[in-house]
Order: sequence, then C-alpha cells, then structure tokens
Amino acid sequence: MAKSIYVMSPEGLVGKSAIALGVIEALAREVRSVGVFRPIIRTDGRDGILETLVSQPAVQGQYDQSYGVTYAALHKDPEEAMSEIIARYSELQPRYDAMVILGSDFTDVLGSTEFGFNANVAANLNAPVLLVVRGNNKTPDGVRHIIDNSIDELALHHCEVVGVVASRIAPDELDTYREALTGIDLPLVNAVPEHKVLPAPTVRTQFKAVGATMIRGKEELLDRESQGVIVCGMTLPNVLDRLFPEATVVAACDRIDLIPGLLLAHTSGAFPPMAGLVLVGGYDLPASVQKLIDTLDSDLPIATTTTGTYTTSEKLFGLEGSVTDSARKIEIARGMFGDNIDARALIEAMHVSHAEVRTPLMFEYQLMQQARADKRTIVLPEGGEDRILESAVVLLRRNVADLILLAPEHLVNQRSGSLGINLARAKCVDPADPELREKFAVEYARLRAKKGVTLEQAREKMTDLSYFGTMMVHFGMADGMVSGSITTTANTIRPSLEFIKTKPGTSIISSSFLMCLPDKVVVFGDCAVNPDPTAEQLADIAISSAQTAIAFGIEPRVAMLSYSTGSSGSGADVDKVREATRLVHERAPELLVEGPIQFDAAMDPAVAKTKLPDSQVAGKATVFVFPDLNTGNNTYKAVQRTAGAVAIGPIMQGLNKPVNDLSRGATVDDIVNTVAITAIQAQAVPHGTPSPFAAQ
Repeated sequence: MAKSIYVMSPEGLVGKSAIALGVIEALAREVRSVGVFRPIIRTDGRDGILETLVSQPAVQGQYDQSYGVTYAALHKDPEEAMSEIIARYSELQPRYDAMVILGSDFTDVLGSTEFGFNANVAANLNAPVLLVVRGNNKTPDGVRHIIDNSIDELALHHCEVVGVVASRIAPDELDTYREALTGIDLPLVNAVPEHKVLPAPTVRTQFKAVGATMIRGKEELLDRESQGVIVCGMTLPNVLDRLFPEATVVAACDRIDLIPGLLLAHTSGAFPPMAGLVLVGGYDLPASVQKLIDTLDSDLPIATTTTGTYTTSEKLFGLEGSVTDSARKIEIARGMFGDNIDARALIEAMHVSHAEVRTPLMFEYQLMQQARADKRTIVLPEGGEDRILESAVVLLRRNVADLILLAPEHLVNQRSGSLGINLARAKCVDPADPELREKFAVEYARLRAKKGVTLEQAREKMTDLSYFGTMMVHFGMADGMVSGSITTTANTIRPSLEFIKTKPGTSIISSSFLMCLPDKVVVFGDCAVNPDPTAEQLADIAISSAQTAIAFGIEPRVAMLSYSTGSSGSGADVDKVREATRLVHERAPELLVEGPIQFDAAMDPAVAKTKLPDSQVAGKATVFVFPDLNTGNNTYKAVQRTAGAVAIGPIMQGLNKPVNDLSRGATVDDIVNTVAITAIQAQAVPHGTPSPFAAQ
C-alpha cells in the first residue's frame, strides 16, 4: 500500500506548492514512483499547479486522473463530492509507492469551511498531514497561535499531523520564528525563508495584467521572472543608476531619448539585464527609432499598452506569481526545501521504506545530493557557449558546485541577459588575463622543458581554453574541469595527460559510463578511450572502474568480460582477460573480481547458476570491464538504446585530479550530470590542492 502525505494549510498564498515539490523530490530518492493527487481544483480551466506536479520526472502522472472534483461539484453536492474524491484517489493510489496529496488553495467562496473540508478529506484518505502556515506579515507569536489552533481543529477531524512548516519567513528572522515553534511535539517542525524569486510574476503575467501587446523580443523570455518594477520619470543617466537585475521597466512611448539608451544598456553587459520593457501611452515609435532599435539585436520582450504610467504601474506593483510559473522557480523551491527541511524525519513519519532498487531518477538525485554535501569548484572553459551558460544556471540553483566560467564577465553578462538567465553567482575569469596567462605559461614551460617547449611556445598554448582551464586545476584554483561541448575529446584530455598526470600506480587513463538501468546502476569501462588495452592496462581499467563505482555508492563486483566463461575457452583474446584478472587479484586483493566471463553470465543470475554457480560476482556484477574499445563502445550504446538505460559519461578515470569530457551533442542535462560527477570525483582531494607537479 502506498504511503501518503497531505500537504494543507489554513489559508491561501502560503507556499504549499513549493513544499509539495520538495516532498516529491525527497520521496523520489527513496521509492521508485511517486503519485500526486489534488482533491479539489478550480472550476475555470486547468489547474496550473497540478499540471506542474504531475509533470515532475518522479511522478509521470496524468492530469485527468490526478484530481477529485472541481469547486463547482463541491458546491452542488458536498457529500457526493467527498465520495467522488475517495473513489478517484482509491483508483490512483495503488499505482504508486508513495502519494503526495495537495490541499486546496482558498481561491473559492468556501472560506472558513475550506480548512475543515480538507481535514475531512485527509481523514477519509487516511493520509497524515503536513501543515504549512504563512509567516510573512505575521508575528512569531501569531504564527504559533495559528499552528496551535490548526492542530486542534485537525484533531477534531481525527487527522494525524506529522509535521509543521512555517513558510515565507524573512531570511534574517528565521531563528526568531523557529524559536516560536519550540515545544511542538511532532516529527517535523521547521521554518523556511521567503525567496524573492518564488512570488515574482513572470513577464508574461505582467504584460497580460496591463493589456500590453508584445512588439518585439523572444517569446520564451516572457516566462522569466521580473524582480520588480522601475518607472521612468527621469533622464537616462538617473534611470541607469537605478537599474537592478531582471527589472521590468515602464516608460512612455514618446520617450524616444530614453528607449534606445535602455536597450543599449541591456545588451552592453555593463548594466544589469532587464526582464522586460513596457511602453505606455499607445503612441507609435518613429521609424527612425525602430531602425535604431533593430541594430541593437536585443531579445528583450518589449510591449506597448494604451494605458497611462500611473494605471500601468499600479497594476504591476500589485502582481504576485506562482511557484509553478517556471523551471527556475521549481529548482529554487526544491533547494529551499532541501536546505531547511529534515526530509528523513518526514519520510520516517510516513513509514516509507527505502527501495532496494535504484532508478535512474533516484541515482540522479543521489548525485546532486552527494555533490552538495562537500561542494567543489569546477571550471568550465567554454564559458561563452549557450548550453554551458544554461547548465550553469541549473547547477547554481541546485547548489551542486561553485563555477568558474572562462570568459570576460561583460560578455557573460551580455549573453546571459539575452538568454534571460542570471549568472551573478558564477565567477568569470578572462582567459586573456595577462598575469594569469604568463603565470601559466611559465609553469607549462617548466613542466615541458624536457620536451623542448620554450616559453614562447608555452604562451601560445595558454591561448587554448582547455590548456588554460586545466592549468587552473593544476594550481588548485579549481578542483576539476568539464569541457568538450564544442571541442574534441583529444583537445580536452591532452592537457591533463601533459601535466595533471595519472595517479600513482595507474599506468593509463580510461573511461567508464554509469549505466542507469530501470532498477539499478552499473559501471561499464572502458568505452571511450583505449582501443586495445594490454592485460596490464586492462587490470588498471578494472581497478579504476571499481574505484569509480565506490565513489558513487555502488558496491564493486567486477566482471572481466570475454567471449568465454571460466576455463571453457582459449586463445589470445581470452588469455589477455585471464591474465588481467590475475593482475587485479594481485594488485587489489580486496576486490571481488571474476574473469573471463560472458556478459549474460555476469548479469543474469539464472545463467550464472548454470555457468559459474559458486562465483561471488556472476549474476550480480556491478562493474563490467570490456576487453577492447570496439566491444565496450558498441555494448554501452546497444544497452542504452534497446534497454532504455540512461548512460552518464564518459567519466575519465586514473587522473590525479578530475577532468571530464563532454560530447559535442551534450544536452543541458548531460552537462549538469557531468559537472556533478566531476565535483564528486574532486571530493577525494582536499579543497584547492595543487597537482603533485605544481611549482611551489
């Protein structure tokens, strides 16, 4: 039977949706599937919050099956509505390992009776309650009073309350509010801060509110959040002094002196990027001004409205958005929950058992959590590439790593402004910085002197972003590097071979893929680097792949793959694997390793029982070492395409400090995962540790 939690509140605008998103993510780390249910939804159109919740990767639900009744049905016949809610929930619930039930939003006329109705629903669904109470505009004692009264009322309805969250608290007052919650005897009691982005309206919402018509700009940028409104009633220099990031600017259509200046400031990178521009008054822009604006090549959404400055501004200042408005808000909501709420306490209160299986999504959550636990600094040499910038935003939102972008700050600001993203938390390093470039060139010339490299040649090498970024890792200025979205694998790896070097006891670098199967994660190596390794090199690959498995929480049971199992086959290829297996036993006697062994005997317990019944690895291998690149590369792609596996990698192995390569077709998700992996690999080395070969 699925375990459930009912997220509800005694009033509206409390941030329940943000809490629900956090609960879903927490559950997704523990169970294979999470369901979402809303007992009551609005009558006028689709419920945007429900649509967002059912679209989460852990849920994969269907909107039409994930709600009970509309407010209209509830008003018509409350008893019949309750029966329908119970029936629809009972039909949905068996499909999932855990259920998140989200209470109503107090957007209808039920008023004071709405809380009681939600309590009755929770009792009838046998779902424990997570109570969320709004803290903004209330004193700590006021919040405590509402909580105590709500708990008392829930008890009257025979509801089990397992947690209380005070939401939307000013960050500098968190401790005061948390103190006010002491003495509440529940498994989970905490407060979460307000985040300025979560209640912020999108530009689309703003344009709609004032009846504005967009005349230029990118459609997708309408969905970014506006962090406030600036009303222009002054000259350009004074307006520029008052610009702040992601502001919506209101200006009169006939301020032809002001509009080009604002757009120039937006595209320059020298001033904070705007979210949108609303031109009031209803006048047409002169053709000459239109022509000038066209030359600026700005994607900024610009809209016109016939209303005046006062009316427009009044409507804009009163707007508030929903947490489900954008992917950015969803990421922030998850992060706020993870940083402030004891998810383990909530899960235990729900009596949810940890699943023995590990789905791809569960593993991805694990990666992010593991990276956050000991945050590292990763340098991204391709700092001007759009996919890198978009990935950087996600990484910073998730707090996965500190990032260094190799690009001039004004160019990053300019491009991020055009993309509608904020990279203020990323550190920008100009690769043309003469001091750094000279320092790196001198070090490279020192390290490669025996190869005949001159200082002048070294200076030329440091114009290559991969060499520059790797040198930052070498000096301990970054803990790892991720590159390759627009360059070759060789271009990414070559510098690390020249001066990062391999770990002691490791003769070669190699690669592995984390293969996320439907119910578990295994390691495939080497699938990307070494075409035809010797027995000694194959042993290195096996040991490195086992170390990779350990780094990501996978118990290593190593299968040395061949076309024969045990002593059944002979020949040079089998002998190579047999010798490599012997060397692994010799070099790493603590490892469980079997070889030669066929893939089916390594993976399938039934086959293993027949071919190697006494093996500790056969049928339950977690690390698969392929005899050559041809076999490894084709196998990982075959498993990826035919078994629906998620392949994360390649992960470079054997280096003193982590450097990882991206495919030139890498998606934003690929880049995010690779950076998380690199950050986890870097955790094996103390922060800021230089390469062993760095000049002292």
